[in-house]
Amino acid sequence: MSIEEQSKAMIRQYVEAFNRGDLKGLKALFAEEAEIQGVMGKGIFERIEPIWRQLIEGYGMQLKIQALVSEGNVVAARYIESGTFRAPAFGNQPTGKSYELVAMEWFEIEGGKIRRRWGARDAASQARQLGIAVP
Repeated sequence: MSIEEQSKAMIRQYVEAFNRGDLKGLKALFAEEAEIQGVMGKGIFERIEPIWRQLIEGYGMQLKIQALVSEGNVVAARYIESGTFRAPAFGNQPTGKSYELVAMEWFEIEGGKIRRRWGARDAASQARQLGIAVP
């Protein structure tokens, strides 16, 4: 299997773990001091985990891969992200409303682990669709 296919396989594992809400499984995919950046903050896994927990448990966030592009150990992913606001999250009470948007992430894989991850999504569109105040 080529380095590109190995790298894409790692991202498929990441998406599967995220969609299961398996934070322990997600953590196992990241290098010890992995750099994780997104619209809600940046840091190592322990700093990002509470944010992801609220996205998973509160918004029911799911990722559906639309495209994976790899060059060596770098992978770009485009998703359809969706969910329904069913539990308290980010200081807001659930609205029962659903959302769908395009999200993108960029990964660097080193030594069989995710070393860096950057994410971009339209958080304002998500908030509008979920019926909460735009931050």
